Amino acid sequence: MFSPVAQEKAYRLLNHGPVTLISSAANGARNVMAAAWAMPLDFSPARVAVVVDKASYTRELIEASGSFIINIPCARIAKSVLAVGSVSGRELDKFAHFAIKTLPAEKLEAPRIAGCVGWLECMLIREEHTQQAYDLLIGEVVAASADPRVFRDGHWEFGDDASLATLHYVAGGQFFVTGESLFVEAQTE
Repeated sequence: MFSPVAQEKAYRLLNHGPVTLISSAANGARNVMAAAWAMPLDFSPARVAVVVDKASYTRELIEASGSFIINIPCARIAKSVLAVGSVSGRELDKFAHFAIKTLPAEKLEAPRIAGCVGWLECMLIREEHTQQAYDLLIGEVVAASADPRVFRDGHWEFGDDASLATLHYVAGGQFFVTGESLFVEAQTE
């Protein structure tokens, strides 16, 4: 279940710094990996950055296809997030081995990861120096969507179901979940 997110609001899916799953596909192969370093870069067109090691299988597929999906997982699938971040897709089919369910993407070949609460479909903006020197990939968002139970009107609203809260990875299998929101009115003079 997902609803489209307007381009100018797509950055809000990542603005709070959640851990992500990066899915990729090229030439009949596909993969998914966990990535804690993903962030918004621009509003319109929406652009994002993610760190993906040049030696990874995901990086190979992204560079071959010119696209990737940033999936935003929730506490409900934390075990899967840790699992796919612990092994290489070169060694095994993570989707089959960990029973990772997928959903078709709106515009790309790479799959969306089921059970997530947000998705950003991205076309790679090739910046060879940045990619090689820093493993930093820049993508232009071509489609964005979110689970309306927790993302409505351009805002995260996690409510009472903690299993739908987004994750923040620390290390060694430890995550924090996004907590309650706090609204503050801006001061004017």
